[in-house]
Amino acid sequence: MSEPATKESGTRTGRAAPAGARSRYESVQMSLERAEEAAYLGGFITLDHDAAAKTPDGPGPLSGMTVAIKDNIHVAGLPNTVGTPALRDFVPVSDAPAVRRLRDAGAVVLGKANMHELALGITSNNQAFGPVRNPSDPSRFAGGSSGGVAALVAAGVVRAGLGTDTGGSVRVPAAVTGTCGLRPTVGRYPGEGVTPLSGTRDTIGPMARRVADLVLLDGVLSGDDTPVAARPPRSIRLGVPTGHFTEPLEDEVAVRWEASLRALAAAGVDLVPVDVTSFTEGEFETGMAIVLYEARVELSAYLAKYRPQTDLAALAALIAGPDVRGVFEGCILDGAPGLISEDVYRACLARRRRMRAAYADTFAAHGLDGLAFPTTPATALDLATCDQGMVLCGETADTFATFIRNTGPASVIGAPGLSIPMGVATNGLPTGLEIDARVGADRDLLALGLTLEGICGHPLATAGP
Repeated sequence: MSEPATKESGTRTGRAAPAGARSRYESVQMSLERAEEAAYLGGFITLDHDAAAKTPDGPGPLSGMTVAIKDNIHVAGLPNTVGTPALRDFVPVSDAPAVRRLRDAGAVVLGKANMHELALGITSNNQAFGPVRNPSDPSRFAGGSSGGVAALVAAGVVRAGLGTDTGGSVRVPAAVTGTCGLRPTVGRYPGEGVTPLSGTRDTIGPMARRVADLVLLDGVLSGDDTPVAARPPRSIRLGVPTGHFTEPLEDEVAVRWEASLRALAAAGVDLVPVDVTSFTEGEFETGMAIVLYEARVELSAYLAKYRPQTDLAALAALIAGPDVRGVFEGCILDGAPGLISEDVYRACLARRRRMRAAYADTFAAHGLDGLAFPTTPATALDLATCDQGMVLCGETADTFATFIRNTGPASVIGAPGLSIPMGVATNGLPTGLEIDARVGADRDLLALGLTLEGICGHPLATAGP
């Protein structure tokens, strides 16, 4: 039995667990209890109350690990709403391959996590299933579009989870909730059984409170068992971008960024100023055009395969959020004034190839292990006003464009990016430090994360199960 997380749970299944699995069974039961206590955060759309009875009996690298799965990744027998009314009753019959890999390794799926509707936003202020609230301050957003997973991890309801990242949807919520999120190199994990936006940019991404858990999750999801160990700080050479990634920053984020640079330098990390213009100029426009073109094509194909009774127009007619509806009406549906032509799309793919080459050249020219910068230019915004825009350093700004400004380049290029906590700002809200690496260098990036996590501090190090 599974129920929407907002409903009263009723009587729980009490099937006895095998003796050897008893502690894991009890741990899952405790997570279910925490989920109910934290329901005010809006982290789950569907909570599986039978999760404890499904606890695997045997050992595995993720044995007993409780996980939340973003509600655009298929889990057999649980609704895959994608946070939108038209798909409220769509229940996949099989797990996405990534979910199956987690289960085979011993993880327990606690339920499906809330998200920004159709993954087209960064606030997770969902108008159909309720907003996701930030555990550090429930009046603030938890980021998006994988906000539900981030909130549940930060609150200690689950140990880890799977989100998806097209332009920052794993790293942004990780940053604003004080957790860790990995966007792997595109294609590293199986992508089947996921409601798509852009095959060029989409990827599943694991989220957890510690980098060590991301190492475990990445190994299971990718099948890559390359050993990962923290590196000596003096062996690390990081690029510190000028311009795009660091100007402007909210005062609270700027303070934490400068403190992190001092801590890294004091630990012996080699910090190198880097001009990033060659792969950031025009990145937002290029990346958005690719997403909007591919979303029209790939969502149509997905609906035809899994929900043939629902086409794009029927899906759009029931969209709850005005921001998401505006994207469909303006850029995706037949006759939309902002439809991306195939010529523009092809030109953007060519520009993306040039950006990838420039990115690789930058790493080679400076001998870099990674680029480091604040994951987001600001801390979490007020849920009541976040969708109307924001003010950054005295200037009005678009919330979406601002919060994906720093996560965007790696997303378009297809490179791996890791967000780890950068400490708590003076306003009491978490900040995130992102490290981006060369395409394909995911395990090397995680090794950097293990080291830098210890230098920059971790506010949630002792929290949760």
